[in-house]
Amino acid sequence: MLRRFLRAILVGPEAPQLRRFFVVGAVAASFQTGLLGALVEWGHVQYLLAAIVSIEITILLQYGVNNRWTFHASRHQGWREYARGLLRTNVVRGTAIPIQVGVLYALVSAAAVPYLVANGIGIVISGVYRYVLDSRWTWQ
Repeated sequence: MLRRFLRAILVGPEAPQLRRFFVVGAVAASFQTGLLGALVEWGHVQYLLAAIVSIEITILLQYGVNNRWTFHASRHQGWREYARGLLRTNVVRGTAIPIQVGVLYALVSAAAVPYLVANGIGIVISGVYRYVLDSRWTWQ
């Protein structure tokens, strides 16, 4: 499975789009992790609540960048189309929140993994799910 994924990034018909999605995701993951850390450490927000808040803020940021760059060939233009796409990506990514937060909680509470590391693992696990649904439904 990993080999097929890596090959798809390099030579498949969706390779450029998949690479862009990965770049946007990596930058967004860094942003979200930084925001999570800031909310917990400086804002004294409980880490699971802070994760949900930082995920939602990142969803909004990623939609704008993915719409403009990753899925530029099928980008949403105009207020109504943009809003419908934003709603769709929130449904897709909103359904991924329990996956990411569940992994975060499980790793922190059961395996004593630091919350920022556990968050990164949750991002990777839920990332495949998000790409498949976003590419097939949000920007169909």
